[in-house]
Amino acid sequence: MRAYGRRHRRWLRRNPQPLLFVPDEPLLIAGLAAIGHALFRYRSELAPITAGIVLAVAGSVSHATHPDVWPMIAILTIAASLGAALRGIPWGITRTAERAYAAMTTAIAGGWLTVATAAGMSRTPLPTILIVAVFLLGVPWWAHRRRRARVRVDRVINAWPNLAETIGLAGSRVMSAVVDTWGWQALMKLRPGQSVADVIAKVPAIESALGTRPGAVRVESDPSHAGRCTMRVLAIDPHAGAIPWPGPTARSLADPIELGVFEDATPVRVPLLRRHALIGGTTDSGKSGVLNVILGNLAACDDVVLWGIDLKGGMELRPWAPCLARLATTPDEATQLLADAVTILDTRAHASSHDNTRVWEPSPNSPALVIVIDEYAELADTAPAAVPHAESVARRGRAVTVDLLAATQRPTQKAMGGGALRSQMSVRVCLRVRERRDVDLILDKGMLATGWHAHTLDAPGKFYLLADGHNQPRRARAYLVTDKDVHETATRYADQRPDLDPLSRAALDHQPKALDPPRPETPDPERTLLMALEQAPEDGLTVPELIDLTGMRRTWIYDRLRAHATAGRAHQVTRGHWRA
Repeated sequence: MRAYGRRHRRWLRRNPQPLLFVPDEPLLIAGLAAIGHALFRYRSELAPITAGIVLAVAGSVSHATHPDVWPMIAILTIAASLGAALRGIPWGITRTAERAYAAMTTAIAGGWLTVATAAGMSRTPLPTILIVAVFLLGVPWWAHRRRRARVRVDRVINAWPNLAETIGLAGSRVMSAVVDTWGWQALMKLRPGQSVADVIAKVPAIESALGTRPGAVRVESDPSHAGRCTMRVLAIDPHAGAIPWPGPTARSLADPIELGVFEDATPVRVPLLRRHALIGGTTDSGKSGVLNVILGNLAACDDVVLWGIDLKGGMELRPWAPCLARLATTPDEATQLLADAVTILDTRAHASSHDNTRVWEPSPNSPALVIVIDEYAELADTAPAAVPHAESVARRGRAVTVDLLAATQRPTQKAMGGGALRSQMSVRVCLRVRERRDVDLILDKGMLATGWHAHTLDAPGKFYLLADGHNQPRRARAYLVTDKDVHETATRYADQRPDLDPLSRAALDHQPKALDPPRPETPDPERTLLMALEQAPEDGLTVPELIDLTGMRRTWIYDRLRAHATAGRAHQVTRGHWRA
């Protein structure tokens, strides 16, 4: 019977019937109730007319009781108009067009009330001016997108009990809702026995019931109450376009690094001092972009020494070579680099034990050491002897600020040493993944079920962050760092990079040396390109040949060739062949 009643009520809502009055109910009371219900439902649409009626009544009452207060009303009108135009006060408005509308409305309403108080509301042409102003100023109000959105949200709140029953969350209710630039968010109270996990599992059904696009609904738990959550519905994707990198914001390793912005426009700040970081995501998910943002900030810090491991021939990290104290591009070099890191770790730990200090405080004279590893899975496959050294750094390096920053496409148990290394990563950035199970591989077991849906990320650079202070599945987008940004940043801070502290240098100097000759200094790619063009044969060199010679990316090669061609230093002999 109860289920039949629910179906009958839903049918009545879809098929409205004529309003019938119960014979025993007074006709006047029933009519007033119907009128009151209609006025309340369309209160937003009737707001301009309501404001006009209130002004007319206020003008009549003030003229009849206190006609001499019109100067005070005029002063308040001027102050409120200026506040609305300049600062959005007292309405809390930020958009310029909305401020102008609020200032104009306040000035017209206050001016009319001032004259009506002094001369009387019935004085010609005050009634006509009021009627015309209500309808002229009402048009922007009725057409405004935020008002329409607020009306839609109000209707969703009223219909939520029935929607929740259809979805499978019967008993939940919307306590409050707020409309913003991108959509709206609501605070929900769940029925006893329901949990946030139940709501997260119903997100596709919620999107279907609300008629939104797939991926528009976000659910976050309330840290203070297990029976409440916040549901955010995005009408517009705030991360639809790339966000340019504003430049480095950190000047010390103790400063949080700004990776990008969340969907509510708040910056994503993550501390890396005494923390290992893992960046995971599939091909073209934006790992290099996140890595470049971090490297750009670390390059500006004067208390960090950077070492790099890039077994793809240095393709990703070589543009940062001016800021890297060491760059390993072969398995043997990577093994030696990590072994040296363990030596520094042991030396610093021994010195700290003698000085009775538990942590190593980084400074320009005693900098931290951060080892950047691009594609850690490649290191585990081609240099297995380096894995024990990496695990040793991960387990013991944080106290003496010898930290790891590893990027990989898929941190499997095999690639991460059975999970021993991954378990030490306290900062985890998860970009788009191909398979749902990869979410748990990058973040942690069970994270997929709690709303960390990285498999639904639909653009490069979008990511989830799991770190101290970031325990909710909030989507973010990393800043876009161009090749030009990398070149300018590396050039700017190349001469400001610190050296290892004397203790660490002495430890490396006194350890047994390898028989292989030391790696020569990394040549300047700009000079290498010019020399290659000058020494090119008559038919020129191809772009792939220039990439091999300089170690730079294709986009960098094309940019420099265009610049040299404009300056008259190079020309294209035939299609794709260049020489000086």
